[in-house]
Amino acid sequence: MSKNIVEEKQRLREKIWREMEKAGIAAFPLPCWGRIPNFVGAEEAAEKLRQLDEWKKAKVVFVNPDSPQRKVRENALKDGKILIMASPRLQKGFILIEPTKVRGKEHLASTIKGAFKYGVIAQDFPKPDLIVEGSVAVDLEGHRLGKGHGYGDTEIEILKKKFGEIPVATTVHDVQVVEKVPFEAKDEKVSIIVTPTRVIRVNPRSQKN
Repeated sequence: MSKNIVEEKQRLREKIWREMEKAGIAAFPLPCWGRIPNFVGAEEAAEKLRQLDEWKKAKVVFVNPDSPQRKVRENALKDGKILIMASPRLQKGFILIEPTKVRGKEHLASTIKGAFKYGVIAQDFPKPDLIVEGSVAVDLEGHRLGKGHGYGDTEIEILKKKFGEIPVATTVHDVQVVEKVPFEAKDEKVSIIVTPTRVIRVNPRSQKN
């Protein structure tokens, strides 16, 4: 990875974290620095995602374990979908949670602690119909910036190698949608960006670049 791109990415992360905290957009856990930042409006973004055809048709949904996507995980279980969740830092691989086993407990089961309690660590699991990732920043061409450890890219890469192409959505605050995210060819992209106020579909041509 070129040193310039690494530095550009970090500058953009720090700009977003700074802006979110200054504007009071960042939500618990705080400070948001070093994280996929939770944000005011995360539940609204999760509800907007819930209205999409890709969500409605999905029987299996993969969601990252970060705080801003907790409501997405809860909605998946409430909507009767099998939830596949990455364990934090992928240390335990993937967790599978069956919606039938957590009826009435979806809120708890959508937390990391609850996922370990009610889910099972799974090597083999059904193909997700939709991947949902968190982001620090994303641009209109679908380039996504994570917190810098590469876990989001690794999760997407593992799933695509195992199952082939799968749509990838991210839920973010509007301020996290930026003009340009620095990227390299190996970086995974998103196809749908959902904020509390809008749904942005990435041009399929941009996704292939």
